[in-house]
Amino acid sequence: MKTGIFVGSFNPFTIGHNSIVTRALPLFDRLVIGVVGEQVHKPDLPSAQERVKAIANLYADEPRIEVKAYYGLAVDFAKAENAHFIVKGVRSVKDFEYEREQADINRQLSGVETILLYSEPQYASISSTMVRELQHFGVDVSTYLPKPNLEL
Repeated sequence: MKTGIFVGSFNPFTIGHNSIVTRALPLFDRLVIGVVGEQVHKPDLPSAQERVKAIANLYADEPRIEVKAYYGLAVDFAKAENAHFIVKGVRSVKDFEYEREQADINRQLSGVETILLYSEPQYASISSTMVRELQHFGVDVSTYLPKPNLEL
């Protein structure tokens, strides 16, 4: 069984994240969305279980997708899930450089390969940070968040 993991803090999980999941799913028999636990230092981070539940609700009808919290390194999570691939989304050159460095280290540490999927143009400026900022100022962000019962 070919398994990939898609990891992040997903605070919140956006339509850009959903686009990566939708496009990555045909590459794998099983895709595990790994939600970073509370060991990261990010402002206003809901609990991992809250984020897992919200994302799992989106994909409740897709048996090839699992959503789990993880603590520690992504490569350790990949090993625990018997995954040989980490899927990452890239919106910009800045993202690319960061993810390239992470991919190199992850491969050195574990042999796990990273697959980069470029953002679809309409999602290139959407980020969880941007959504949180808009929410802070009372803007309706529902257009940036995926709806349950998505078609994959």
